[in-house]
Amino acid sequence: MKTITYNRHAAYEYFILEKYEAGIVLEGSEVKSLRAGNVNLKDSFCFIRNGEITLKNAHIAVYDKAGAFSTKDSNRDRKLLMHSFEIDKIVGKINEKGYTLIPLSLYFSGSLVKVELALCRGKQNYDKKRTIAERDEKRALDRQLKEYRE
Repeated sequence: MKTITYNRHAAYEYFILEKYEAGIVLEGSEVKSLRAGNVNLKDSFCFIRNGEITLKNAHIAVYDKAGAFSTKDSNRDRKLLMHSFEIDKIVGKINEKGYTLIPLSLYFSGSLVKVELALCRGKQNYDKKRTIAERDEKRALDRQLKEYRE
């Protein structure tokens, strides 16, 4: 399993509650662009309409050597593939509790491209400040341990 990209912004903005794996429908030139690492998930999100999950605002750069076969829209909506019972379970949670579905990472599973989705709840400003404070404390502790070992 080779990770293509990870959405660090999601971990800062949301509490991650559950994780799911989904396939993604791509064109050949988009897969080549992913292999080159030309992707950004920062502002992307998922929505569910008519029993299908769609990935919105995921930027996959146009592959420069694709020529006439490439899609010119790098931010187009992309369909995600999951079992219908999983989609129904997610829809129930999103409607009931007000959660959202955010892509965490893209990775290769063999020759297939997979998306790791997370059922998330948004953080407030005080939660984000607490996250930053915990991260700074962990860094300081790691530095002290490193100095102590040397």
